[in-house]
Amino acid sequence: MNTILGIVLVLGLMILVHELGHFIVARVFGVRVDVFSIGFGPRLFGWKRGATDYRVSALPFGGYVRMAGQDLSEVDSADVAPTGASDELMSKPRWQRALISVAGPTVNLIMPLLLLSGFFWTKGLPYPSYLDKPPVIAVMKANDPLAKAGVAVGDRITAVNGIATPTWEKLDEAFGELRPESSYRVTVEHQGTTREVEASGKELIQADAPGHYPLVVPVVTQPIRGMGAQRAGMKRGDLIVSVNGAKITSWMEFKDMILSSSGSPLVTVVQRNGQLVTLKLEPQAIVGEDGKSNFRLGVGAEESWSYKKMTLGTAAENASVSTWYGLKQMLGMVGRLFSGRQSVKLLLGPVGIIDQAGQAVQEGSYAVINLMAIISLNLGVLNLLPIPILDGGNILLLALEGIRRRDFSLAFKERFVQVGLVFLLVLFGYVMYNDVARFLPIHT
Repeated sequence: MNTILGIVLVLGLMILVHELGHFIVARVFGVRVDVFSIGFGPRLFGWKRGATDYRVSALPFGGYVRMAGQDLSEVDSADVAPTGASDELMSKPRWQRALISVAGPTVNLIMPLLLLSGFFWTKGLPYPSYLDKPPVIAVMKANDPLAKAGVAVGDRITAVNGIATPTWEKLDEAFGELRPESSYRVTVEHQGTTREVEASGKELIQADAPGHYPLVVPVVTQPIRGMGAQRAGMKRGDLIVSVNGAKITSWMEFKDMILSSSGSPLVTVVQRNGQLVTLKLEPQAIVGEDGKSNFRLGVGAEESWSYKKMTLGTAAENASVSTWYGLKQMLGMVGRLFSGRQSVKLLLGPVGIIDQAGQAVQEGSYAVINLMAIISLNLGVLNLLPIPILDGGNILLLALEGIRRRDFSLAFKERFVQVGLVFLLVLFGYVMYNDVARFLPIHT
């Protein structure tokens, strides 16, 4: 049931808004729309209103808007040659046809801003619940300058540079962005005794402090299919007890061991339903957002969330920051794919997206909204790529025709679309293969 609901919310709604963008702009320019379809293939059900057949089709991996008098080279055309009627697509100026093409991806790029703004305004901005708690140190690295100065696990940080820190949130604000050249006066309370120690920003950065200090219980969320944690048999709700014989108290200790593993197996003991289970986890190298390779297992900590109420203005501001961050991540990933620095194997196809959608429904409303925003950004960026058959390819063709001041021949446009179709079919087949392989126990 979660998977079905996930398909409807994540895939269905994001495809709907994409096609709705094409539809609205087409109607604004007076183009008759014959079919508005969610999905491809045979028509399952729908209704007709005016000249448009609104339908749901059998294959829920996309959608299309079929406009009257479409170019016959387009794969979703009805193979009916344009007659020259004023309400046909090919009768409209190229700039109008280009705007119709760009409308779908544009709506997808705007949608995350609307989704996140609405969620932050109605429910609040999510943040880890531990940020409301007193900053009592749970974990420290050996190279931490505070540890070298005698600060120990269980001590409470009461101030930084004279600024009171009653909660982890205030501590984060007091540290702000750590600067290597700065010095930090940290007031700590140890068994009722308060003292002040000094630490350099450079040493704090090297120790990855204070991000390691909070107690984040090492209970795992749903592992990603096909990655080390899931292949080894790790399950949602497992409590990590030890790794390679070393006791694990907080999630950051486990994360450090993954990053420093160099790919070597991690013999991990977890507590599951009151029983101890030993797993052999094998981290794999993944190219990160910074272009550097890091070792990952494909699992995260199961966090408890709280929500901060916001005005519509602050909600929109935070949504803008999140959307821009997501867009930069997406553009970076596309760049790494085309430069060969990131493997196509990491791409999710329909099967993987459906699986993640089902998991998101299980995790809650924020996970669903966040996944919808990510999928929408993906649809927006990928559809604008200048690849034949995609919206970006159509825009490129129209731009070239505008420069030439005449249309390309039908034969040329058919070849142009065929090249794009073959490219996408090969890519789709490869991604689908990897998608399905992730579900197989023999997958490596």
